[in-house]
Amino acid sequence: MPAFALRAASWYLPSHSVTVKELPELAALTPAQRDTCLALGIDHIRVDDELDSVELAVRSSRQALAEAGLSPDELDALIVIDSRAPEAFAVSEATRTQALLGAGRALAFSVGGLGCTSIVPGLLAARGLLYADPDVRHVLVTHGSKPAAPHRYRHPVTVYGDCGQALVVAREGPVRILDIVAETSGAYWDLFRVDFRHRPYERWREECTDVPRYSFELAMETRVRMRGLYRRILDRNGRQPSDIRYHITQNMSAGSFRFHADALGITIDEACPDNLRRYGHLGPNDVLLNLYSALARDGTAGAAEALVFNASPSASWSAMLVDSGVRPGRQSHFL
Repeated sequence: MPAFALRAASWYLPSHSVTVKELPELAALTPAQRDTCLALGIDHIRVDDELDSVELAVRSSRQALAEAGLSPDELDALIVIDSRAPEAFAVSEATRTQALLGAGRALAFSVGGLGCTSIVPGLLAARGLLYADPDVRHVLVTHGSKPAAPHRYRHPVTVYGDCGQALVVAREGPVRILDIVAETSGAYWDLFRVDFRHRPYERWREECTDVPRYSFELAMETRVRMRGLYRRILDRNGRQPSDIRYHITQNMSAGSFRFHADALGITIDEACPDNLRRYGHLGPNDVLLNLYSALARDGTAGAAEALVFNASPSASWSAMLVDSGVRPGRQSHFL
C-alpha cells in the first residue's frame, strides 16, 4: 500500500469539564451498573451542549488548516465521518461542513458506518483520492464526536465526551501512514442501538441488546481478530514487535487496555489511559489523539514507528502502521 501522510492534525476539546460522578444518569442506574461506570477509568469528560457534531468538526478543521498553513479554498476534498445522530434527516452534514468552513472548491462527501473505527474508511478514501487524481493535493478528514442519545454512559462500555478532530491528509507530511489493515463482521450489526422513531429525544437510550454476547462472544472474536491483524501488518511490512515504539489503542475503559495488552502481548502507551481519564471516549477521534499525545510528550525526533489499533462493537477491527518524523517542539492543537 503506498504511504500517505498527515500534514497536520488538530483536536477541539470543549473547555467545560464534567466529572463522571456528576453525570445525572447515574442516579437511575442499579448499584452494579453504577459501580461498572465508576470503574471504567474515566474521571472527567469535556462537554459543550451548545455545539453539535458539525460545529465541533468545523472548529477542529480551522485549527488543522491553520497548522498546515492552508486556507479553506486550497482544499481539494473534504471527507466528513458521519455523526452518530444527525441534527436532521435528509440533509448533508458534509456540505454543511463545507459551507461553514468556506471550502467552496472542495469535493465534499461523508463516510462511516463503523462506529469507533470509522476513521479507517475516512483515511482510505483520502488515500484513494490522492493516488487516483494528481490534481488532488490536500484532503481534510474531519469528525465531530458526540453521543447519539442524551445520556453519556453507554452500559457497560464507556462514557462519551465531546471532541472535534481534523486531519490534513497529503502525499507528504511529518506523520506517514505506511499501512492499514481492517476487517468487519455483520454478526453484531445491532448489538448496540438507539430506538428513536416513537420516542421523544429525552427518552433516547443507547442500549446493548445482549450484554453477555458483548462481554464474551464479541470479546473472544475481537481477541482472535486483533491477533490476526497484528501478525498480518507486521509480516507484510517486514517488521518485528521490537521495531514498534508505540502501541496505541482507543479509549473505552481501563479494562479494554488490559484486554489488548494481554491479547497482543504488548504494552499500551501511557498516553491512552491518561487521555481516557481526562476525556473519556471520543469515538473515531481517540486513537490519533492518543498517538499525537505520545509524540508531543516525547518530542520524538527521527523515525519512531507506531501501531494504532481500533475496534468497534459494530463490529470492525483495524490496525495502522505509522511512521513519525515529528520534530521536537512541533505541537498539534488540543484546545
